[in-house]
Amino acid sequence: MRTLAAVLVETGRPLVLAELEIPPLKPGQVLVEVGVSGVCHTQLLECDGHRGADPFLPHCLGHEGSGIVREVGPGVAKVAPGDRVVLSWMKGSGADVAGTVYRWEGRAVNAGGITTWSRHAVISENRLTPLPAGVPLREAALLGCAAPTGLGAVLNTARPRPGATLAVFGCGGIGLCAVAGAVIAGCARVIAVDLNQEKLDLARQMGATDAIRADLTEPVAEITRLCAGGVDVAIEATGRPSAMVQALHSVRGQGGTAVVVGNARHGERVEIDPRQLNLGKRLLGTWGGDNSPDHDFPRYAELLAGGRLPLGPLVGRTYRLADINQAVEDLRAGIAVRPLVDLGLG
Repeated sequence: MRTLAAVLVETGRPLVLAELEIPPLKPGQVLVEVGVSGVCHTQLLECDGHRGADPFLPHCLGHEGSGIVREVGPGVAKVAPGDRVVLSWMKGSGADVAGTVYRWEGRAVNAGGITTWSRHAVISENRLTPLPAGVPLREAALLGCAAPTGLGAVLNTARPRPGATLAVFGCGGIGLCAVAGAVIAGCARVIAVDLNQEKLDLARQMGATDAIRADLTEPVAEITRLCAGGVDVAIEATGRPSAMVQALHSVRGQGGTAVVVGNARHGERVEIDPRQLNLGKRLLGTWGGDNSPDHDFPRYAELLAGGRLPLGPLVGRTYRLADINQAVEDLRAGIAVRPLVDLGLG
């Protein structure tokens, strides 16, 4: 069997559409017909070569999506053919299988335990979570990375109390989901910070009570004006070291918590004034929102189906697989908040 996939042949160069030969499934592997895939900044960094040396070229990409199981390898018990599933880089239960090697015109093409920028993909069992009925594949694609990372950074990592104040630095897909998570957590004030007015407008739709244009107003000063002494929690979702420092400075002393979510470019560093920590502030990292997919993903799907997780503002722009390079470029330019690739469009 063959499938069409977007392949990274050389960093800093456009992706190449290639017809790949799919190998027989190994124990613990699942063949999924990908329905919809997301495009995120981590993959953009990989395309641009900003994650360091890439020893696996050429290789497939994509780490969040939704689809339908078409075949299962020996020993797979978590899913069955015909099941609708969420595809995620986050590991849940099931076999943890090493990446697949496809063939393309006599060449080997590498893939990790999950890739989603292809019409069909061989996925490790533990990267799949069954999708409850009633959740469309379009929105479900975001349950693979953007939604759990943003929601989890708030609900699992920071854990604000009801009535807390919270600021989100960066209103891309993950930041907007963090805004939604703050609303779900019962935060009384949710402050969105970004350079882009359109993204701030989307943050308002997701439930933000305040919006700060960081190119027009110094965000830390404005946050401390809105919330005397600083906010209880700040979520950094830009990947910029300067914003990571601002997030720490924006939280209150004696208990304020800053959570760094964004991925910086390879080699970048953060310089911190230790006095900020002496004030009793906490600086935390998070592994994609610290989720347990088998437990948390169904919970997020229930919130989505029940209307408490408004992902609609994130999914306004959809691309064909043939337009994957345009999707990547639009994400880079900030034109699309979270590009979605609909593999059913051809």
